[in-house]
Amino acid sequence: MSDTVAAAFEARRDRLHAVAHRLLGSHADAEDAVQEAWLRLARQDAAEIDNLDGWLTTVVGRISLDVLRARRSRPESPYDEIVVAVDEGPEADAELADSVGLALLVVLESLGPRERLAFVLHDLFAVPFEEIARILGKSTAAAKMLASRARRKVRTPSTPAGPSQREVVQAFLTAARDGDFEQLLRILDPEVRLTVDTPDGVVVVLGATNVAAGARIGAAAGGRAVLVGGQPGVVAWREDGTPMSVVAFTVAGGRIVSIASVADPAKLASMELPEPPETVGGAR
Repeated sequence: MSDTVAAAFEARRDRLHAVAHRLLGSHADAEDAVQEAWLRLARQDAAEIDNLDGWLTTVVGRISLDVLRARRSRPESPYDEIVVAVDEGPEADAELADSVGLALLVVLESLGPRERLAFVLHDLFAVPFEEIARILGKSTAAAKMLASRARRKVRTPSTPAGPSQREVVQAFLTAARDGDFEQLLRILDPEVRLTVDTPDGVVVVLGATNVAAGARIGAAAGGRAVLVGGQPGVVAWREDGTPMSVVAFTVAGGRIVSIASVADPAKLASMELPEPPETVGGAR
């Protein structure tokens, strides 16, 4: 491989890693995908590649798609890189603005591999549907349909949590603690999506009435306010000080549009969580 081609690949490495990370949710898996793309490029006659950007994106996309399909038969959700920090107000937002939100990752895990690829490549990285169709082996129209279907399931804010978002979340937690059903309905978007990642898999609850009635995240009302990937959230602990759940909220238009909760002890153990409040268990 010529030095020119190697330099061209290195110039694109960060973007390729970003694409793979958004698709796979793990920096380690993303690095493996990028390294595999490098090896394939090394075996390819670079003179035959008309568009190196498109070729590399296609290769990384296909590698990531294979990994996602393998996960469907061997489910695993990588949360090792999620940033969870005590919410210290707006000054903490800038540090977390570029991190992948827990809410987004959990919802992406609930998408099929083809939906996930179409959404991430087009909506997050502006890859043309024609290229996405080639990766998927589908028509352009089918690629657009997959992205549209995924888009209805995934709603992400363009900025990290602001004071108004925190206020909405706090109002929700107060209503959940007080059992104020009517207030919950006012705070929740009618099409709100709740995902709960449990040891048995991801449970999805749709609609404000169902979410308000279940209020499974109500237990987090007494937890500690945190930023989860830049979004407002809560960590709750059991009386013995072990983490019970991490909950992230997505707020848009003054209402909560999605809630993602991780209650799987194995996945909670992989996160670097803040210390529980001294009141937990009475032993701290």
